Order: sequence, then structure tokens, then C-alpha cells
Amino acid sequence: MDLDDQFRRYFGTSDLATLNPSALDAGIEHMRVDFGLEKDRDRRFGLWTLLHMLGAAPDLDVAFPSEADRAAARHFMEMAESLDED
Repeated sequence: MDLDDQFRRYFGTSDLATLNPSALDAGIEHMRVDFGLEKDRDRRFGLWTLLHMLGAAPDLDVAFPSEADRAAARHFMEMAESLDED
């Protein structure tokens, strides 16, 4: 999953700073729909991480039925927080 490709797929650009709020909201909604329909575990996790970084991810207990996936998501969130602190 290439980040720029995902941004272009959902937002029509790889530069999110150029989006107006309604275009950003529409892209996030499209991503949430795809997340809900996605069956591939790895792709589903990738979509969740993008949603998380955009502040739009569903809660872990809703997003992942597997405890292992919830633990991986918590680990990702801890890593992302530590990068924000630097």
C-alpha cells in the first residue's frame, strides 16, 4: 500500500493541504466505507492506520475483532505518539 496512491484514491491528490474541508470529509467517508467492506486483514489494518492519522479511525473494539489486531493497533498508536513528542 503506497501512501501517495491511497491519498490520490481517496482524495484525488497526494497533497492533503490543498483540500478544502468538504473534499477531505468526502475522502474520509469513502475510506471508512472501504474499511467496513475490506476483508483482507493487512489492507484493513492499513486503512485503519490512515484513518487514525486523519483523526477518523473507529474505536479498536469496533474496528478489530481480533485481540492481536487490537494490540498491533495500540502499538502503532504508541509509536505515532512518540514521533509527535519528538
